[in-house]
Amino acid sequence: MAASPVVWVNGPIVVGAGPAGLSVAACLRERGVPSVVLDRADCVASLWQYGTYDRLRLHLPRHFCELPGMPFPDSYPEYPTKRQFVSYLEAYAAHFRVHPRFNTSVTSARYDDDAGLWRVHAENGGVVTEYIGRWLVVATGENAEHVLPEIDGIKDFCGRVSHVSEYKSGAPYSGKHVIVVGCGNSGMEVCLDLCDHNALPAMVARDSVHVLPREILGVATFSVAVFLRRFLPLWLVDRTLVLLSWLLLGNLEKLGIRRPSRGPLELKKTRGRTPVLDIGALARIRSGDIEVVPGIRRFFCDGAELVDGRRVTADAVIMATGYHSNVPQWLKGCDFFTEEGYPRVPFPDGWKGQSGLYSVGFTRRGLSGVSLDAVKVAQDIAMAWNNQTATTC
Repeated sequence: MAASPVVWVNGPIVVGAGPAGLSVAACLRERGVPSVVLDRADCVASLWQYGTYDRLRLHLPRHFCELPGMPFPDSYPEYPTKRQFVSYLEAYAAHFRVHPRFNTSVTSARYDDDAGLWRVHAENGGVVTEYIGRWLVVATGENAEHVLPEIDGIKDFCGRVSHVSEYKSGAPYSGKHVIVVGCGNSGMEVCLDLCDHNALPAMVARDSVHVLPREILGVATFSVAVFLRRFLPLWLVDRTLVLLSWLLLGNLEKLGIRRPSRGPLELKKTRGRTPVLDIGALARIRSGDIEVVPGIRRFFCDGAELVDGRRVTADAVIMATGYHSNVPQWLKGCDFFTEEGYPRVPFPDGWKGQSGLYSVGFTRRGLSGVSLDAVKVAQDIAMAWNNQTATTC
């Protein structure tokens, strides 16, 4: 049998060509450090291109979502569309001359103590190539794999069961009863889109969730939170946001939506749970177009039994149940990441491990967290790169 090809990488090996991988590769290039970016998909930001619904927009104002070194075009709206954001990422990669090696799926990465190098095995078209280098940047992010929970009787359901990553538009569901499992941003927005296409959605709100207005008196809620955090402790900002939301949105428990006891910013910081920013779903809930139901006890062929004993009819089920990291599946012999695939050291220090290992995009702080990590990682690697170059010259 022929030996696997071996590639020496004169710089860091970056795994992932989403916003995190593109950001760190761009920041490295700006500092004169070459890199190799590997991605299992055939394009940049494959989750955005293939795994998101058509009506999606950035939930935060665009200036919070810019990647390092390149602002959004002035012509973009405050909340860019999915297509605009993808175009921005493609232009970003072209501008910084980042050329990922696509269709290259990393199967394992391990640090070789004897050689002092990382050995990364990646498959492309049935051929496994070993990439060797001094630095490894994990940039696969928090949303690499979708989550499909096991619910009693789901295999007995006669309709289609899909994950929200497969959902594009409510058009195929027109006139149908649809159970949407999950009440986060995706669950709420999919329900709203289903309504716009004359479907009949029932949203499962099993867990408590913070729902905030996207804007407060014309100012983005996130901007208000950032401003208040300059002067107030986190717990007081949380109480202020909850009070303002109650005044603007009313008592959501009457709609079947319970607020957590811990504040929205605290939950985001400690557990990565993003508050829902309402863009119209609450109005459709109040009008009865979206039915809010509690958890599901079990599925049947034509619907489901709820935990309160009621039964709801359904022609289809959409699981808006989120995503998780896949790092433990391929990063071997390393305890920098937890079993859930997140750095053990919390933000803001979880970007650097040992032996040249780095992570970008695991801060649970969205695109702003990606940018912060990318700049730190590039600066640190560039320093080591320059020292190495000076030593060998």
